[in-house]
Amino acid sequence: MTSKIFTKISCSFLAVFILLSAFSTVNAQTADRSNPSPLKFPTPKGIKNQLFYLQRDPNTNTIIYELNVNGRGEVNKNEPILVYWLRYDDNDEKKDLSYIQRKFAYGIQTKEIAKDQWEIRFVSHKKIPMYLMQSKEDQKYHVYVTVNNKKIELSKIFVRIEGGSFWLPNVKYVELTGINTATDTPVVERIKV
Repeated sequence: MTSKIFTKISCSFLAVFILLSAFSTVNAQTADRSNPSPLKFPTPKGIKNQLFYLQRDPNTNTIIYELNVNGRGEVNKNEPILVYWLRYDDNDEKKDLSYIQRKFAYGIQTKEIAKDQWEIRFVSHKKIPMYLMQSKEDQKYHVYVTVNNKKIELSKIFVRIEGGSFWLPNVKYVELTGINTATDTPVVERIKV
């Protein structure tokens, strides 16, 4: 039993590492729609302070990255982002990440860099920084990442996995979806792995 759990945890960590390694590749492509997932992924709804979400094959379960605020709407300075599963395969259940998922796969590290601004990095891949900050336009908090010299207000990360083995999934690409802040237009940047 313990061996099976360790195997599943290790596979999850490896898949996320491969996913996030793709961020270090600068050869992104805009709006390439080839090789789509055979799954139909739902869009999370009704999450008031959602910053972005992450989806990946082989199932529709989704990881939510949500702004952590108190009753007065103030950001928790020590833990500005909550990370948890929205388990569509389990009656839309909201579930915390396991310790291993939080510490080695889907979790994030945050560091306050200025008043109400944080640098964010995935625990499984720390090379590409993202930034949590309040927008001057709408006064809401958003996460920003730069890909292909484009500053993107991030709304979604998608990892396309097609086959491979349990230990080494075949990651085809990573897509970052959001708004190009320079043009205020929707953008999808695809990074082939």
